[in-house]
Amino acid sequence: MPRQKNSNITGVLLSLTGFALYSSHDVIVKFLGAYYTPFQILFFAVLFSFPLVNLFILRNPRTGSLWPHHPVQMALRVLATSTSGFCAFYAFSVLPLPQTYALLFLTPIFITVFSIPVLGEQVGIHRGLSVVVGFIGVLIVLQPTTGSFTTGHLAGIVAAMAAAVNSLITRKIGQKEKTSVMLLYPMFGNFILMGAVLPFVYVPMPIAHLGAIAVISFLGFVAMFCIVGAYKASNASVIAPMQYSQILWAGFFGLVLFDEDISQSFIFGAGLIIASGLYIVKREWNQNRSLQPVLGNGTFRPDTGLRPRFALLDFFFKKSGAARKSKK
Repeated sequence: MPRQKNSNITGVLLSLTGFALYSSHDVIVKFLGAYYTPFQILFFAVLFSFPLVNLFILRNPRTGSLWPHHPVQMALRVLATSTSGFCAFYAFSVLPLPQTYALLFLTPIFITVFSIPVLGEQVGIHRGLSVVVGFIGVLIVLQPTTGSFTTGHLAGIVAAMAAAVNSLITRKIGQKEKTSVMLLYPMFGNFILMGAVLPFVYVPMPIAHLGAIAVISFLGFVAMFCIVGAYKASNASVIAPMQYSQILWAGFFGLVLFDEDISQSFIFGAGLIIASGLYIVKREWNQNRSLQPVLGNGTFRPDTGLRPRFALLDFFFKKSGAARKSKK
């Protein structure tokens, strides 16, 4: 079997494993959402993630100053990260899992739209039609004329929008800022913002629920390693579409654990959203446009600040490896 084919199979298996772990992560978020506000869940999830992230930062021998070179953009990124994390956790708590995923899969569509003012991109007829198709899919999924649109649906859309803003800001400043700065600021931002609200919404937590939040952090990191390994083993064009497997897990977990049904209209609408996102990603790689680093390095999941973005982590590993080699 050719080496490239073996590599692609390895990448696909790793990515499918990673996205399955992310889906398990989201199931726990939904379970805890029945007892606690997203403020409390996100606060403790970030708190339990600090030791894991610090392990990476301590390996970097050239941390230097932690003051960002672009403080305004970093502040916007922190705000976008906190918004996407909170809204995603809220959506998972109150919506059926498949609906939440369908809304979060709007992220590449919003990246395309927001790239016009942020990156100066020109959106042609192909990407423009893809955006229109994606939003038609959203209308079919939400069916606003039936009066079923809720704050959960709004939260899912805002989470996707904030995730797109975060991705574009990362694209603009990611190579100019220290990796430690890019990792720590969103976490501190979430910790401070969620902590400021926590005294007003705090509910005492049993050990089992605290353990569940620790599992959320752990699953996020294990899934991250799987996805990073997948991107290293195979091309991004092979790996990125695998994240849509999460909607299959969402349907399975929703049916088995939460007694959630999936309608035919939802399947059709979600199919349009997924097809639109896949077409946008495929066209960016084929055209070699500037969106490629945004869409290719990581997933379309909202960055909650609990784990490094994949592009940053990969850059960090390369930097650390080069530093170790230079010492030898």
